[in-house]
Amino acid sequence: MKALVYEQFKGPLTVEDVPHPTPPDAGVVIEVKAAGICRSDWHGWMGNDPDIKLPHVPGHEFAGVITDVGRDVKNWHARDRVTLPFVCGCGTCEQCLSANHQVCDHQFQPGFTHWGAFAEYVAVDHADTNLVRLPDEMDFVTAASLGCRFITSFRAVVDQGKVTASEFVAVHGCGGVGLSAIMIAHAIGASVVAVDIDDSKLSFALSVGAGLLVNARSVANVPDTVREVTNGGAHVSIDALGSPETCLNSVLSLRKRGKHIQVGIMESGDHLTPLPIDKIIARELEIIGSHGMQAHRFPEMLEMIAQGRLRPDKLIGKTISLDESAQELSEMNAFASNGITVINEF
Repeated sequence: MKALVYEQFKGPLTVEDVPHPTPPDAGVVIEVKAAGICRSDWHGWMGNDPDIKLPHVPGHEFAGVITDVGRDVKNWHARDRVTLPFVCGCGTCEQCLSANHQVCDHQFQPGFTHWGAFAEYVAVDHADTNLVRLPDEMDFVTAASLGCRFITSFRAVVDQGKVTASEFVAVHGCGGVGLSAIMIAHAIGASVVAVDIDDSKLSFALSVGAGLLVNARSVANVPDTVREVTNGGAHVSIDALGSPETCLNSVLSLRKRGKHIQVGIMESGDHLTPLPIDKIIARELEIIGSHGMQAHRFPEMLEMIAQGRLRPDKLIGKTISLDESAQELSEMNAFASNGITVINEF
């Protein structure tokens, strides 16, 4: 089968013929119909993920059709249309037994711990715990766009931020994660402030639910501006990019007793980024991480999509072929594209 492979971090990305996967006893093989290209894939290629072993096939946002089923799988069959969260739980550890599969002690991550979906086929373990059946009306490209950025934002806004109608939500960074968070917060009824340095991305944010726009390059102080337009600060502020600057701005944008949600991944040298501890104490701020979402939480999100309250299809920027994915992935940090890029030709 064809797959995009790299043999060294920051090295060449090439489409090669590699062995066809076989299903684990508790897993399946999926024919990939669509796979999203995410900045997390770029972080992996850069060497920022210690779980990646070389050579490696990236790709963790995908949807497709089951072709082969392991002997211990009970709930899935060949030809089932499926997707899955990018963090797959083992189903038996302490975290999974408490329904927190997104922080499983033995997590399986296609595209990171194992070969991923920038390929014609991918093997997935623990199928009964992690697979999600696709609604018949949902196309594969839209389904692939859910698997990391959209579900992580859904958990950030709904489960971690506990956003309610009439609250102010600030979103720092209007890439795939940020746009998803904006759409979800708006659907709940929140007033959303979008922050970015690119006017075209801010215009896109406006089209998916942002009510207030802040160009970080055009204002003297981002937190002060956010606090001014929200009459005291955001109730929930999300760093959807992942940098010391956006993290700090997000925390300082909060009103008293507000919640900062960290979704964006930092580059390896920035993981121990400084925080304004004086403000965190004085304002009783909460600092919360958001790492994926469990398969069992998909139904609420899928129901909102079925109702038309969420339109993840509007976040698709473009579709490309597997052969074009090498250039797209290597240029991910340039932030040149609006919306989510999805591979749908293999």
